[in-house]
Amino acid sequence: MDLKEYSMEELILTAIKSERDANDIYSRLSRGVKNAILKDRLRFLAAEEQKHEAFVVELFHRQFPGRDVVLPESSPVPMPHVEIPAEHVPVSHIIKDAMRAERSAAQFYSAFAKRYTQDKEIRDMLNYFAAMESMHYELLEKEKATADRFESYDDMWPMMHAGP
Repeated sequence: MDLKEYSMEELILTAIKSERDANDIYSRLSRGVKNAILKDRLRFLAAEEQKHEAFVVELFHRQFPGRDVVLPESSPVPMPHVEIPAEHVPVSHIIKDAMRAERSAAQFYSAFAKRYTQDKEIRDMLNYFAAMESMHYELLEKEKATADRFESYDDMWPMMHAGP
C-alpha cells in the first residue's frame, strides 16, 4: 500500500476512522449472532479495535496539540468497507468482508509505520498493530471456515459450541 500522497493528519484520521468502524461492526455482529463462542470472539475483536483507536487518538493529539479529532465522512485512504445488510445474510459473508478489511488494515499500518519517522516507539507500535490486524485476519479466517461448515446449526442449537 502506497501512502506517500497522504498527509500525516489524513493517515492518523484514517486509522481512527478505520478502528472506530471496525469496533462498530464487531460490536453489532456480536449482538446479532447466536453462537456463544463466535459472540465472544467478536467482542474480543471489538475491544481490540477500541484499544487501537485510543492509541491513535493519543497520537493525533501528540501530533496536533489543541486540535479536536474531526473524522471525515469517508476515509481519505481507500479502505474496504464492511457493512451489515438489513436482510438476513449468512455471517460467513460478513466475516469474509471483515477479513478483507483486516488484511487491508495490516497493510495500512505497515505502510504507515514506514512513513512515520518521528518516533521509533510509535513506529514500532504501528508495526505491532499491523501484526495484530494480521492475527485478526487469521482468527476470522478460522471462524469463516467453521461458519461455512456449521452456519445452519446455529439456527437449531445456539449453544452447540459452548461445551457441556
